Amino acid sequence: MNYTVENLEKNKAKITVKVDPKDWQDALQKAYEKTKNKYQIGGFRKGHVPFKVIVNNYGIGVFFDDALDIILPEEYRKVLEQEKELDPVDTPEVGLNAISDTTLEFTLTVQCKPDFTLGKYTGLEVNRDKVEVSDDEVMAEINAKLDEAGAWLPVVDRAAKKGDQVTIDYSGSVDGVKFDGGTAQMQKLLLGSGNFIPGFEEQVEGMNVDEERDITVTFPEEYHEKSLAGKQAVFAIKLHEISEKDVPELNDESVKDISEFDTVEEYKASVKNNIEDKKNSEADSKLENDIIQMIADDSKVEIPQCMIDHQVEEMLEEFEQRLQYQGLKADDYYKYTGATREQVKEGYKEMAAKNVKLRLTLEALLKAVQVPVSDEEIDEKIAEMAQRAGKTFDEYKGFINEQYREYLRRDLVTSKLFEYLKNNNTIK
Repeated sequence: MNYTVENLEKNKAKITVKVDPKDWQDALQKAYEKTKNKYQIGGFRKGHVPFKVIVNNYGIGVFFDDALDIILPEEYRKVLEQEKELDPVDTPEVGLNAISDTTLEFTLTVQCKPDFTLGKYTGLEVNRDKVEVSDDEVMAEINAKLDEAGAWLPVVDRAAKKGDQVTIDYSGSVDGVKFDGGTAQMQKLLLGSGNFIPGFEEQVEGMNVDEERDITVTFPEEYHEKSLAGKQAVFAIKLHEISEKDVPELNDESVKDISEFDTVEEYKASVKNNIEDKKNSEADSKLENDIIQMIADDSKVEIPQCMIDHQVEEMLEEFEQRLQYQGLKADDYYKYTGATREQVKEGYKEMAAKNVKLRLTLEALLKAVQVPVSDEEIDEKIAEMAQRAGKTFDEYKGFINEQYREYLRRDLVTSKLFEYLKNNNTIK
């Protein structure tokens, strides 16, 4: 392979490649093997027409597209293996200079990672959130646990009220016509949850077991089903059951049921410690983000648009995946909200540019600080993981491949970098 690299403005490189004739011939032959089943010429079975016969009938050009798909990535990879300083951030633009049955010369114009001027990263003053845990926070956590341990008990001697769970049948109609999704039987509803249309749950309050009632509500103007948005609807309700939650009182006996502790005081202390640990972890994460942001703000870089576009696409894909986890298709989300995919992408651009700069800042810091991580430190990390999994080091190490060891190494490098930054800046 014969190639040259020309540096262009704005961190672009132009690679001109003259492919070895034998390599090009091999690519053409591979293209023939891939596509020969498409050709049927008299005197030959389909898929058995010789290479030269196809060329004589259709010309060598019929193989060019497939041969280029085969050889371009191979040649590009070879160049990158030789030119270590090239750091592409986008798919190269391809230009053909010469192409025939024996010759291939092409250019690859590629956007490389931009020049980055790292800002000041030591001697900074950074604030860390003060961590405090109030008695109210502790009790809120404990009350939530007690509520989880509570049991729903039937109620027959009073009307339904906020906080009760009711079981109802309902049938909704607009202008006397029932609509899709407006009918259900034996539907459980927690009064006060706000899960139903505004005004629905409030009108169920006051109903008694076996009572029937018509209630009138108005769908919100922004309701996802456009045919119902802003419409007034009548729901015929029948209430079958009322239940109230019996929540245990906080005492030593209930503590034994909801925790590993024997007394209220022991449990409170544990809950407080857990909240404190969580807040400290959050404060540390915010501190690390603030340090990197401060360094990024003092750094200088001209980010290529392609890097921002790629980041936007990643953020959008993550968003659409989260929608799927919640049981909502992306197309349905856009339909319900009235937004387009392009509008959502536009909203991500500013954050995407910020994220790219933060990533470039972190990469520049890792180069500047040169944090060492030994094999022994990686093994210590694996030993910790093995202990948590209840396995010996040797047992657990068998599950760790080189790719995962590299992941652990990068994780340790990043952790040690942040320790360096905390130790070499003033944390208030």
